[in-house]
Amino acid sequence: MITKSLSIPTNLPFSSLNTRFHPQFQSPLLFPLQSSPFLFHQTTQFLTNPFPKCQNPCNSSPSTTQHQQEDQLKDTHEAIFHFLQDFGISNEDSSSIASNCPKYAKMLIDSVKDLDDWNAWETAGKEFVDLGFKGKVIYMAKDKGDNGKLAFLESLGLSLSSATNVARYITNESLPALINKVKYMKEMLFSGSDDKGLLGKNARRVMKHLSIPIDDDLQQTLSFFEKIEARRGGLDMLGSSDASFRCLVESFPQILLLSLDSHLKPMIELLESIGIPRERMGSIFLLFPPIMLCDIKGIERKVLALKKVVAVDEDFGKIIQKYPWILSTSIQDNYKEIVYLCDMEKVAKVSIDKAIRTWPLVLGCSTSKLKVMLEQFGVLGVKKKLGQVIAKSPQLLLRKPEEFLQVVSFLKDLGFDQETVGKILVRCPEVFATSIEKTLQMKVEFLTSIGVSEDHLPRIIKKYPELLVSDIYKALLPRHIIFRADLVK
Repeated sequence: MITKSLSIPTNLPFSSLNTRFHPQFQSPLLFPLQSSPFLFHQTTQFLTNPFPKCQNPCNSSPSTTQHQQEDQLKDTHEAIFHFLQDFGISNEDSSSIASNCPKYAKMLIDSVKDLDDWNAWETAGKEFVDLGFKGKVIYMAKDKGDNGKLAFLESLGLSLSSATNVARYITNESLPALINKVKYMKEMLFSGSDDKGLLGKNARRVMKHLSIPIDDDLQQTLSFFEKIEARRGGLDMLGSSDASFRCLVESFPQILLLSLDSHLKPMIELLESIGIPRERMGSIFLLFPPIMLCDIKGIERKVLALKKVVAVDEDFGKIIQKYPWILSTSIQDNYKEIVYLCDMEKVAKVSIDKAIRTWPLVLGCSTSKLKVMLEQFGVLGVKKKLGQVIAKSPQLLLRKPEEFLQVVSFLKDLGFDQETVGKILVRCPEVFATSIEKTLQMKVEFLTSIGVSEDHLPRIIKKYPELLVSDIYKALLPRHIIFRADLVK
């Protein structure tokens, strides 16, 4: 839509409150004539009152009372309601939109008031004066040229400025089709049975472990996450329709151009065909929105390529559910780098593929960081069994070296030498992925509390290192009770 602003000065030095002439030209302040019988047809930017706390100097009537403002707002909502119905919108949708676009309503009220203050309606002709307030509001809504899209976008939670930016992308979309599309998308994104808070947890985890150069798709996704994080509730609200859909539209306005029949529905069918349940579609799209914008043929090619290089088979759908970013170019390129690194370190490809199936976050970790951790494993003498360690506990690859070394020191303080620590790493690598304060120390204290002496503690842990990662109340304590009962018998 091409907008025209009225080039009338707003800070003229009026000689008196009753003057209606420019002091320099001594001529009436008339707006330029246009081809339309109404002088301001197609005008979307109106004059700003140079006296914001009083009436325009051309109109010395008292300020609008609170009661009048409430009546104007009510009339404006009714006018917007009838304006939207002209596009074939249902009564329910028209009422909902009209009641949830306060900034848009105020913009129309201000537009009408500006023209009233400048006597523009009278200048345009009697037919416009006789419109009445509601008629003028409807006229100004039509004159904006967005065909009701601004009101609808604001009702979704967008600010008026964001709605204006998004509206530029959807000028050719009809309002009824747009409303239908948004309803379908909300149903698709937010009707799943997943724990909504889990989405935010997964998003933070992905961001935490990402350490590779990223492409535009990943950059836009991170920006989307940052917008939600900045709002009340943060990323825990990622699965909430009201909180995240507006951020989704602001970050990816192109999704409103997608065809339901030729794009979105076929894409869902494609994802279902590779093992993704329909109820999980929303979590995938919210964790990696660019998937919605991808060409369907392009996704098919990526899926086929990954199936050839990653030994996933029927697990591929599960991997996408855990880590939809695997469909990004950056992640796929990094996978090739990881495979090359493991080949150099004599780690079997089957081991890294198993690690990816169980902990796909490894795909977002740079090979330089992975190499540091592999070197730490090598120091403990497990060079030949790296694949076994990686396959059993791939999350170890994402640990910080200092955190890993703290666990090594903890075990050495218990009386283990370096060789024995290495054997524990091979036997139960999960020990090195746990917290010292919240897990390891508590297990040691439990063992000593049931009568295990410090002298015997290293021998027991060496034989059964799994004790250090077993749940006290669900595993260790019940077994201790049964063992004592057997002794009594």
